[in-house]
Amino acid sequence: MYDKYQSPLSERYASKEMQYIFSPEKKFKTWRKLWIALAETEYELGLDSVTKEQIEELKAHADDINFEVAQAREKEVRHDVMSHVYAYGQQCPNAKGIIHLGATSCYVGDNTDIIIMTEALKLVRTKLLNVISELAAFAMKYKDLPTLAFTHFQPAQPTTVGKRATLWLNELMLDLEDLDYVIGSMKLLGSKGTTGTQASFLELFNGDHETIRKIDQKIAEKMGFESCYPVSGQTYSRKVDSRVLNVLGGIAQSAHKFSNDIRLLQHLKEIEEPFEKNQIGSSAMAYKRNPMRSERIASLANYVMSDTMNPALVASTQWFERTLDDSANKRLSVPEGFLAIDGILDLYLNVVDGLVVYPKVIEAHLMRELPFMATENIMMDAVKAGGDRQELHERIRQHSMAAGRVVKEEGKDNDLLERIANDPAFGMTLDQLKAIMKPENFVGRAPEQTEEYIRDFVQPVLDQNKEILGLKAEINV
Repeated sequence: MYDKYQSPLSERYASKEMQYIFSPEKKFKTWRKLWIALAETEYELGLDSVTKEQIEELKAHADDINFEVAQAREKEVRHDVMSHVYAYGQQCPNAKGIIHLGATSCYVGDNTDIIIMTEALKLVRTKLLNVISELAAFAMKYKDLPTLAFTHFQPAQPTTVGKRATLWLNELMLDLEDLDYVIGSMKLLGSKGTTGTQASFLELFNGDHETIRKIDQKIAEKMGFESCYPVSGQTYSRKVDSRVLNVLGGIAQSAHKFSNDIRLLQHLKEIEEPFEKNQIGSSAMAYKRNPMRSERIASLANYVMSDTMNPALVASTQWFERTLDDSANKRLSVPEGFLAIDGILDLYLNVVDGLVVYPKVIEAHLMRELPFMATENIMMDAVKAGGDRQELHERIRQHSMAAGRVVKEEGKDNDLLERIANDPAFGMTLDQLKAIMKPENFVGRAPEQTEEYIRDFVQPVLDQNKEILGLKAEINV
């Protein structure tokens, strides 16, 4: 266990569910299901060399895979598919002659890849929706809490904590749209033969084109798919892999953006990710509460975003009806992309579920900057009381510059309100000015926007998927 490399994605980050989807057991059980579907299809279409008894024998050994026999055989013949055909045949002596009949290696390999990716996409969808649900609840809880908003990470007009959360939500909702589209577009390869022409089946069925046209659809239905890709070479187009990983890359982008914001907010001490009772933040500085979960999201997201290049390069360099330079790359890039995004979503859900908000710190930061943002309101009230708008504008500009110097150069509190109260041109007392300083007066429609967005766009999607909500993420480290 300790004397060879093990992927951190399996050891530290990905869930058991996602790991099983890409496990050898899942893969080879799917191969056997495909061999059964092929034999059933051939039998149903009238191929005399396949019998019902042979199919029943295949079904009887669909799940009890003799891995050791297959492994030993592969050392001899250097071919994984034929090794498993041989191993299956050892268990099914009456049916061994019709296993894989008319098919190529890509019949089991490529169809299994599509099946596994589709199942993995559905697990990603479940986790994504659970993150959306938790974020929506967070947004609604804090829809009215004013906070300082930033552009260029410089203080701008106030927003609310909940409204900021809708920005994270909106990106995940865009990802969900892309994800649903790709899941809905997934099709099986079917059984197309060596170069995609189904020539072997033309031979098996004595040139009966009408019968052969039914093969792919029957296989698709038996494997739970609506259809197969209408044309292909020996393999399905490797652009499919690229489309799939691009969706994962999009989710990674959104998660990375969220993690950046949480790390900045934690630096400001406004919002923190969960920090457990016995958690150690630093080996040297015992007082530290490092945002390690958000940092891990960013780290894994960088990997997934860069991983999208792998299938793009593979798809763009395939030769004619197929080459085999895709195989080693696919074995790495596709499973590990899924394992990484699985870890990201578990972390995302865990962080959102345990976010700690500090309203007093948020208020203190906002109130330091609010006098600058309230100057237009102050000026309007002074004009209503008889002041000259142009003169007041200039005086506010001068007072703002002076107050800014006090804050930046002397490290003192913002004294803009005191300066305005002491200026007779405004004719306003400090109490009158402070009465204007209500943060909720400066957040615009942030609370309403949050409520409307959740109600009109997010909640209907959650209601449609309520049976898969309620997950709690377990993270290993």
